[in-house]
Amino acid sequence: MDMQGSRPLGVTQQQAWEALNDPETLKRCLPGCDKFEATGEGQYTVTMAVKVGPVSAKFAGKVTLSDIQPPESYRLSFEGQGGVAGFGKGASSVSLAPTDTGCTLSYTVQAQVGGKIAQLGQRLIDGAAKSMADDFFKRFDAEMQRLHGVPPAAGEPAEEAKTGAVAGLMQKMGFGKKDKSEEG
Repeated sequence: MDMQGSRPLGVTQQQAWEALNDPETLKRCLPGCDKFEATGEGQYTVTMAVKVGPVSAKFAGKVTLSDIQPPESYRLSFEGQGGVAGFGKGASSVSLAPTDTGCTLSYTVQAQVGGKIAQLGQRLIDGAAKSMADDFFKRFDAEMQRLHGVPPAAGEPAEEAKTGAVAGLMQKMGFGKKDKSEEG
């Protein structure tokens, strides 16, 4: 299976880098992830539940980072065993590039699966992988908003966006409007 894509993120390159290197953030954002723990420099153990069509399994494995270029990119390799359901292994490249409104995360993934999961067919496997990636990015975006606030609109500086949003809300609530009795 090969997959690639890019996603705009409403956080700075540094904020995204820190989140992508934080085991707790990754655990919250990866669908079905029960454990994502550091075991050494750039090495993690992972446990996650995966469902592909009619096959469900709990996979235990490891992730290793290499070619680390903070805060721009890294390469990761992964492997996991899911008992009778099979195995998965592969590699991914992740890169971050700054933009006017945050940064863009680009990725490529090459993976192989074996066992019962491999018997399901490439179309079903690719669909499940795309769904997992989409779910990850939805969770990651929500986590970044929770930690860093809603990103500003394109071309709008961050502080002005916050001030403008607050002022607009205050105005809608009736604050900030002059009362006729105050005019003189």
